[in-house]
Amino acid sequence: MNHENCEHTNADQHGLDRRQFLGRSVIGATAALTAPAWLPRVSFAAGAGPSPRDTLVVIFLRGGADGMTFCAPYGDGELYNRRPTLAIRPPGQANGAINLDGFFGLAPAMAPLLTPYQAGNLAFVHASGLSDPSRSHFDMQKWMEFGVPGAQATTVSNGWLGRYLQTIAPSGPGLLRGIGIASILPRGLSGGPAVQAVPNPAAFVISGSTSTAAARRAAIAAAYAQEPDPMSSAAANTFAAMDLMASINFTTYVPANGAVYPATTFGTALRNAAAIIKAQIGVEVIEVDLGGWDLHNQLGPTTGAMATLMGELAGAMRAFHDDLNDVNQTLNRVTTVALSEFGRRASENGSFGIDHGHGNAMIVMGGHVNGGQVIRVWPGLALPNLDNGDLAITIDYRDILSEILVDRMACTSLPAVFPGWTMTNRGITN
Repeated sequence: MNHENCEHTNADQHGLDRRQFLGRSVIGATAALTAPAWLPRVSFAAGAGPSPRDTLVVIFLRGGADGMTFCAPYGDGELYNRRPTLAIRPPGQANGAINLDGFFGLAPAMAPLLTPYQAGNLAFVHASGLSDPSRSHFDMQKWMEFGVPGAQATTVSNGWLGRYLQTIAPSGPGLLRGIGIASILPRGLSGGPAVQAVPNPAAFVISGSTSTAAARRAAIAAAYAQEPDPMSSAAANTFAAMDLMASINFTTYVPANGAVYPATTFGTALRNAAAIIKAQIGVEVIEVDLGGWDLHNQLGPTTGAMATLMGELAGAMRAFHDDLNDVNQTLNRVTTVALSEFGRRASENGSFGIDHGHGNAMIVMGGHVNGGQVIRVWPGLALPNLDNGDLAITIDYRDILSEILVDRMACTSLPAVFPGWTMTNRGITN
């Protein structure tokens, strides 16, 4: 998304629309930070040390990522009846799956995830999702981020991550509790206290001349201080976020264990997320998006669009895993979940693509994940077992998120986070 430039060349801000200030996310180019190390150059009050609970990182695969490609059920022979051209072939064949458990296998492009999987730090959850009849990207992303099916839409007005933060005291100073590394705040974080959209953590500033930056900031802060909430608090949160991001030298950050992130927007976002987590500035939840999965034509599961996206996802997640698996055992304090709004149809279409479906696969990674397995209640791909032509959903994604929130995030108010839902424990954490 393009953002207007709110640059000003002097300290006269009378022409600035105060409400536009927040909507624009006040982003722009910034001079490189000059600190000699990437660690924070600010200090907090006593008690703002390492969080006693995990940082939760949510990766939203927007566009309907096909879980039956990236985690292929090659042991179900019906897969090849449904997808004679596009299915990942069994292990041992050309461009075949990388075996996981004798039934499921990774697409070749997902090979980087084999290491965290075999280390017991990564699991897949198959035939999962949110049971709702819609196949609309817009609707299903909304319901997934709200944490309810469409039939319950009137019961909530904000996101499940935002509601989680509402139910629990900050684990740190509380200045910046949630970040969406995006141009606009992800819906899942909406309603949360001290949450902020930060498109580029390394350059999160009021754009314009550095010589007048302090004067312009003072004028804007004074203007917002006169506004009632939520305007005044939103402005204060934005300035707090800017200061916290400025306290980390992202430019000189060196990932641990020689981890190399893809040189893409998504790869850079996960690299920045790692730096933020290690800086221990009090951020509790981070969301990062990776779009482009709506592949109705020319899926390209081994060479092509899908393979490219899978390579980017797997490469970045592997780097994130290795980076967090440092001498401080940061990986033991982070849980990462990758999910999409829905999967694709069981059968390929005539354009060598796959249309919108339902059941899908989630990816869960962390030091306290029961990894090295594909958690499932497999419904089968024979025609009588399909849900209107789709992989049936047998595990609600809220089961997985609920278990993480309770076991790793100290949540004691699940009904507030996922109203109307009773969790079934699926054994995703240890």
